[in-house]
Amino acid sequence: MLQRFIELGEGYSDIYELLELANANQHRLVHLMALHTTVNQKPMTSLIIVLQPTSPGDFQALYICREGIPNPNTTPNKRFDLFRSLADQLGKTIIEMEVRSSKGFAELELYYQYLIGILRLNHYIPALQ
Repeated sequence: MLQRFIELGEGYSDIYELLELANANQHRLVHLMALHTTVNQKPMTSLIIVLQPTSPGDFQALYICREGIPNPNTTPNKRFDLFRSLADQLGKTIIEMEVRSSKGFAELELYYQYLIGILRLNHYIPALQ
C-alpha cells in the first residue's frame, strides 16, 4: 500500500479545499487530525484528513495544510473552528498529537516519512504491506 501526504498549502485559503475534500469524500473519510508543533517559537498546527485506501490501487491519501494555522489551544482561531465544525457535522473526533516541526528535517519528504511512521505506530493508518 502506498500512503502519501498531499500538501494543499499552509491553511489560509486552501483550508476551504481541505474542508471540501472531506465533505466530498465522506464515504472514504477515516480521520480528521490536528498535529501541533512549534515553528520559530510559535505554536502552530497542521490539519489533516485521512482517506481510506483506493480499491483497486491501494493508494491512501493524507491531505494536509502544513503548519500554517495557530495552535487553537494557545490562540483560538476561525480556521480551526471551521475544522471543528466539519468534525461535528461528520460525526468525527479530531485526533490531536504533538509532533516535531518540518523545519527540523533536511527535506520535506523526510518529514512526511516521519509522520507516516507515527501514524502507523499509533494504528491511525495501516502498516506497510
